[in-house]
Amino acid sequence: MTLKIHIDEGAAAAPYEQVRAQISAQARSGELPVGYRLPTVRGLAETLGLAANTVAKAYRALETDGVIETRGRNGTFVAAAGGAAQREAAGAAQAYAERARRLGLGEAEALDAVRDALRAAYGEREPTP
Repeated sequence: MTLKIHIDEGAAAAPYEQVRAQISAQARSGELPVGYRLPTVRGLAETLGLAANTVAKAYRALETDGVIETRGRNGTFVAAAGGAAQREAAGAAQAYAERARRLGLGEAEALDAVRDALRAAYGEREPTP
């Protein structure tokens, strides 16, 4: 297994976002397994012909999203799928539920609002079962 990243210089997305999105997609699909050691920031920057700060920005975003984890001098690795992201989503859901209840919404109304927001965010016409 190897990390495969292609930077499209004509793309609307900034290079750091392209790096972030591609690593995230490969990690979430299992193409890059949990524990896979990523190249160093400088090493990946050289390989891709990017500035080290560009790759560092992508790695910081991936770490914030819970996709990767840095283990000090040992390197940067693909994190356990969903760990931090699921915890953050659960916290956001809990905060929403509490807020909806304080606003006087019933469970059905709160769920309808969530479904509307998910359709808007994901572009789905029908909710998934």
